[in-house]
Amino acid sequence: MNETINRKDLIVMKLLHYFITEKNYSPIILQGAEDEIWLENLDSDYEIVRIVSNYIHNDEQLNFDLFKTKRIVSKIKKKTLSFHMDVLTIYTDLGENTHLDKVEKMDCLYLYNESDLEKYPFVQNHFPDILKKLTFSEEGLQLFIKITNDINQKNKIEAEKAEAVFKKKKPVITYALIILNIFFYLIPILLGCYDDMINHFCLYGPFVREYQEYYRLITAGFLHADIFHLLFNCYALYVIGSQLESFMGKGKYAIIYFFSMIMGSLMSITFGDNPSIGASGAIFGLMGSLLYFGYHYRVYLGNTLKGQIIPLILINLLYGAVVSGIDNFAHIGGLIGGCLITMALGVKYKSSSSEKINGVIITFLFTCFMIYMAFVMR
Repeated sequence: MNETINRKDLIVMKLLHYFITEKNYSPIILQGAEDEIWLENLDSDYEIVRIVSNYIHNDEQLNFDLFKTKRIVSKIKKKTLSFHMDVLTIYTDLGENTHLDKVEKMDCLYLYNESDLEKYPFVQNHFPDILKKLTFSEEGLQLFIKITNDINQKNKIEAEKAEAVFKKKKPVITYALIILNIFFYLIPILLGCYDDMINHFCLYGPFVREYQEYYRLITAGFLHADIFHLLFNCYALYVIGSQLESFMGKGKYAIIYFFSMIMGSLMSITFGDNPSIGASGAIFGLMGSLLYFGYHYRVYLGNTLKGQIIPLILINLLYGAVVSGIDNFAHIGGLIGGCLITMALGVKYKSSSSEKINGVIITFLFTCFMIYMAFVMR
């Protein structure tokens, strides 16, 4: 009996070591999931890996296990906003009356020891180094100590990364933007030149195109119609901006803000010729950026995305569509611009080089398209 337990413990520890330290999987805490370990990596071919050490003695018990797995996966998909999720289930203790070859729509394998991986070429196709990485020179207690230390070190590094991203930082850029918005509202009123300020610096397509007053693409984002317009945008900027600045960093945050503002202005003058002012185009860009960031960290922010960010975007877009006097084209342009520029800049610890390169290309093409639409087609 001790030999069986030692064998299962050994293969489970080796698998954990491989998937956590080599493939960047993270453990999932599940209530009621006994004698099984769930690992997730939403950027892998198999988003979920299950390691089941419970004894499965026949097909009936196997089918129940798979049924239970599908229900749990469905909940994880909803939490992480994933439309599709491939699962690899690794059993370490199966009875002779179980038939994995009859399982459909889920990849399963049985490992008595690591050499059994040779029976499952589909695993080696996805993880070509797995056999090599499950081979250790250490044995017995030394092997357990090494595996435990490596896993603990990897978890420590991942925890430090998460802390670096989510640790609250002082939103200096957000404060500066709020001060600028207040300054460009109060000073013209105090000097008695508010109307002149609006006339000279608001977003107005014909003046931007005919008189090359390109500065209006930015200056309009710091002007507001009245005190309520100002306070609403400053509050939204504080709530959304302070979070995004903390997540993305000050430099990237500033780029996102002004790029979103310009994209919102370009879309505004493309589809409308009415004068427009306000920071909402840039703020929608921040929401788009937060949406992109949250998707990459949806394990942490999945509920926030579903319950707050996405509803906030949809409600504001719907409100802008049905209420007159709101420049919804600026909102849409800012939203798209914020998503794309964030893809180009990359999300810390998540975005690959190829993803950022794709982001740069798509952002460049979108920018060229908007410039063409705003200045050539109009």
